[in-house]
Amino acid sequence: MKKIVIAIALFYCTTHIKAQQTVSQSHSREVRTASGIVRGVTEGDIDIFRGIPYAAPPVGANRWKPPQPVTPWKEVKDVSNFCADCPQATWPRGTGMSQNSSEDCLFINIWTPTKTSKKSKLPVMVWIHGGGFVAGSGGGNGFTGAAFAKQDVILVSFNYRLGRLGFFAFPALSKENPNDYKGNYGYMDQIAALQWVKKNIAEFGGDSKNVTIFGESAGGVSVHSLLTIPAAKGLFKKAIIESGGGRDGVLTGRPIDTENTDINYPVSAETIGLNFAKRYHIEGNNDDALNKLRALSAAEIVDGGEETAGQGGPVTYSGPILDGRLVTETAESAYKASRQPNVPIIIGSNSAEVPAGFVNAKSKEELLSLFGNYKEEATAAYDAEGNIDFAKMLALVNTDKVWAEPARFTVRAFTAKSTPAYLYLFSYVPVSMKDWMKYGASHASEIAYVFDNLEERNGITFTEKDKEVGKIMNAYWANFAKTGNPNGKGLPHWPAYDSIKNEVFEFTSDGSAGSFSDQRKARLDVMEKAFDNNK
Repeated sequence: MKKIVIAIALFYCTTHIKAQQTVSQSHSREVRTASGIVRGVTEGDIDIFRGIPYAAPPVGANRWKPPQPVTPWKEVKDVSNFCADCPQATWPRGTGMSQNSSEDCLFINIWTPTKTSKKSKLPVMVWIHGGGFVAGSGGGNGFTGAAFAKQDVILVSFNYRLGRLGFFAFPALSKENPNDYKGNYGYMDQIAALQWVKKNIAEFGGDSKNVTIFGESAGGVSVHSLLTIPAAKGLFKKAIIESGGGRDGVLTGRPIDTENTDINYPVSAETIGLNFAKRYHIEGNNDDALNKLRALSAAEIVDGGEETAGQGGPVTYSGPILDGRLVTETAESAYKASRQPNVPIIIGSNSAEVPAGFVNAKSKEELLSLFGNYKEEATAAYDAEGNIDFAKMLALVNTDKVWAEPARFTVRAFTAKSTPAYLYLFSYVPVSMKDWMKYGASHASEIAYVFDNLEERNGITFTEKDKEVGKIMNAYWANFAKTGNPNGKGLPHWPAYDSIKNEVFEFTSDGSAGSFSDQRKARLDVMEKAFDNNK
């Protein structure tokens, strides 16, 4: 799991470099929130509010506690600049904590058209960033909501606690304040941010009854979780999941206090917490040990991003936790039992989700053997002619197992309840990236197109076709936020998923978009047969 999480986090961080900078204020707008008045900045025809606190700093005694209320302020608070990211490691791992991170990190950012008022009631989109639950941020110019705001959609982004500060269990923590939720502090932050939106967004011109949550990678996993966490019910009306899986084992819940009951996670979260304490020579599981853990610095908690106590040592990072009260089950178990809410969704994946690492093998034979009794069928699906490049085959198997088949499984579950659901495949690769993305669109590469924010840097340039794809994707996402249907004037028709037809809506390699016969069917079918533990 260590290499998997690091690979995802590395890709996320290196492809979405933030430009933290002071913004010159040509004009400013003040809005009264429940905690006090905030002053943002106007850029063109968009008002931007960066770094509004939605919860108290989770420091000191508040470390590893549910998010606490913000202390109200009397003076007007300037919110023209992004605030700190939540604590996370730099790259390469083992080289310390990111300089732009701090435990005081629970902030929200908002982009809204300047013309809005409390009567506007515009649709709201809330972005949940990815990064393997160990990296990333809701701030930075990579996730500007300008394109959404220009389509009369308010864009909200936010930070949530990461790594061991966001997902941590320890026996003394489980006993402390027994009525509080435990372990999943990052998910608690996400819920607190959505509660803040529900309470305050009307002041910015938004409709608190028309909120769409969307996220990529760990952000997509988070959307799955929010769809199935009882405490999140009623906080949003629609959901979009980009490369977020949907099956057990992919950054999904680890049992909090039981060992060897989960094929994916045999070590409990509490045991991992004890392992981490021993990393700093903290013995026992009582209040004294917990106090010593809270006395560690944020940098010591981050521990350079290391997820084990030495190479091959005990696991020291857990990720999301099945605590039994906040997170009561995984998305897969909820979908199989039809317990998901009647919330319209868009879900999809990219054509070659590299970097990979969830499925590992050193040869075709070893890789195909992982399919067990379905080895022959897998061979026909992935290498019928016997000439596929092994690296490409490995990328496709990873893509299908972790992202593509789970997306199909999810969309079928929602469709079975007559819930509007839309499945996509993102295959577009810009000319300037074709040498790197040799097998197709890689993990997270769709984000810049969804935000219609193609930044030219590090020698990467974008053509008019690239920009056209960005405008189309951004329009589909904005339309879905408005109505629950991505279609709109001038766009190729995107039909709701039909479980009988073998179709997927594809943003193709040539820049076109449309509903096509899904050429991945044989691959996804054998993947489902081989790895669905309950079939």
